Amino acid sequence: MKIPPMVSAPLHFVPIPLIERVTRIVFSKVLSEHPDLFARLGTYREKRFAFRPTDLPVAFVVDPSRPSLSVLRKSDDAKADCTVEAKIVHLLSLLEGRCDADALFFAREITVTGDMEAMLALRNALDDSLIDLPTELGKLAGPFASLVSKAAAGVRGRVLPQEQHRWN
Repeated sequence: MKIPPMVSAPLHFVPIPLIERVTRIVFSKVLSEHPDLFARLGTYREKRFAFRPTDLPVAFVVDPSRPSLSVLRKSDDAKADCTVEAKIVHLLSLLEGRCDADALFFAREITVTGDMEAMLALRNALDDSLIDLPTELGKLAGPFASLVSKAAAGVRGRVLPQEQHRWN
């Protein structure tokens, strides 16, 4: 599923610091729940990873050595050792380990450039982490945790094909 332009278009006008603030909150929550995520990268922890959603006007760069996340306009140069380009739905399902990255790669649904060994190390670390974004988002919602978790899980259930259950 591709994000409709009417949903992604406003991101052209939202200031990057605001987008970055929101994504850093989620990023920090995921790291607090999975503190050994980047330790699993070994020597590849020093690499920078860029994620470029093909259906959004922004890109994300993760630096595990710090650990940090930055957001930039897609037109800007994302200085990274390896880059993954895919629809945001595929990037999020890869984050959660809910799809077969190899199948997406060979079906040309994702494109990987740069240090393939580093990207494979990250993929393996993510697959082992069992990240559940609806649950993580719910934990950020305080008294609305249950509502937010259920809504996010519902959205995930509608946008991911039913056959794409956790593959590992």
